[in-house]
Amino acid sequence: MAAVEVAGVRAPVWRGGFGRLWTAAVVSRFGDALRSSALQLLAVRLSDEPLVIASVTACGYLPWLVFGLLGGALADRVDQRRAMWAVDTLRGLLVAAFALAVALGHASVLLLLALALALTTLQTLFDNAATALLPALVDAEALGAANARLMTGQQLAGGLLAGPFVPVLLAVGAGVPFAADAVTYLAAAALVASLRTRPPRRAPRPAGSTLRAETGAGLRTLWSDRVLRAVRLATLLCNIGMGALIATLVLHVTRWLHGGDTAYAATMTAYAAGSLAGGAVAQRIARRAGRARALLLGGTVQTASLLLIGSVRHLGALLAGMALLGAMSVVWNVNQVTLVQRRSPAAMVGRISAAFRTASTSGAPLGALLGGVAARAFGPNAPALFTAALLALAVCALVPVRRPDVPGAAGAEGVASARPAR
Repeated sequence: MAAVEVAGVRAPVWRGGFGRLWTAAVVSRFGDALRSSALQLLAVRLSDEPLVIASVTACGYLPWLVFGLLGGALADRVDQRRAMWAVDTLRGLLVAAFALAVALGHASVLLLLALALALTTLQTLFDNAATALLPALVDAEALGAANARLMTGQQLAGGLLAGPFVPVLLAVGAGVPFAADAVTYLAAAALVASLRTRPPRRAPRPAGSTLRAETGAGLRTLWSDRVLRAVRLATLLCNIGMGALIATLVLHVTRWLHGGDTAYAATMTAYAAGSLAGGAVAQRIARRAGRARALLLGGTVQTASLLLIGSVRHLGALLAGMALLGAMSVVWNVNQVTLVQRRSPAAMVGRISAAFRTASTSGAPLGALLGGVAARAFGPNAPALFTAALLALAVCALVPVRRPDVPGAAGAEGVASARPAR
């Protein structure tokens, strides 16, 4: 592994494994943004029922409850690189088939729900494998910078670049954004397959060891860490709220603000632009305040931005609030993921990451449905105010662990991480 010193901070070098992993993540995120925005806009055209529209987002999170822990256990058993490119290849084929169905006029709400369920089921293995693979490509001291660069690149491609293309591609054909997403999945699979990493070296599993037992070990390790326990609760509250906001944002734009496809694309672009700023400052905030306090700051600013979004009926207020929300979301995500990676035993990163994601992401489908209920009962702006209340509670949950970070576990089970081949 290699890193360079930049302004007194260890940063990953671009050549070799990290550069290709970054490129694959950015290319794939570009396609994901095309697909997710197109799915929401397609759902609005197929149904005018808020709960039905919110269900599309809910199905995009639901598999984490069923398969999330299993995906983490598998990620610690298999060659993460091979798992990632195989999953991306399969996802590319699924989205290509969906694009063909849409182009032929066979789009339906049930088909949208089925696609969301299938893609997220595969994502449970992919995301946990990616989290476990990154520490094998960069030095531990450079993990924060690597996460920031990955998330900044993904936001640049997924929001700032992809957002304006969505209305244009939809104008060409309803299936075009999905066809483009399929191409990006296959391109990302080829990049990950080309990574020069050796299979991870792991100590032999004890006789009789099962996926269930290994998953339980990950859950116990996560629960025993006071900092990660508090961050998990805060992230759960955030994800309930963000599930409500994301599922109904298209209603907020089109019905409360009376905007169209272009206004929705501008909203997502504002979020992405803010995310780029967040990626630039995430490490600076963490160095000055510590990662737990960086989460506190991120949650506080997000709460204020959501109050602005939900109370001021003007597109400019929405764009400003989404930019702030995007900036602090990246500050939150970079520091949360890095905390999990740094505080997890080397041989359990996949399982602990899966336990963390499953416990925290479990709130997103519930939030999506609650957002639909709130929008129906109180108006399209109600989910933003509901999310603000939940983020305020998340900030309160982090107060007991606001002190600077302490070192986490290292290299448990005597297992060495994989190293990139030279």
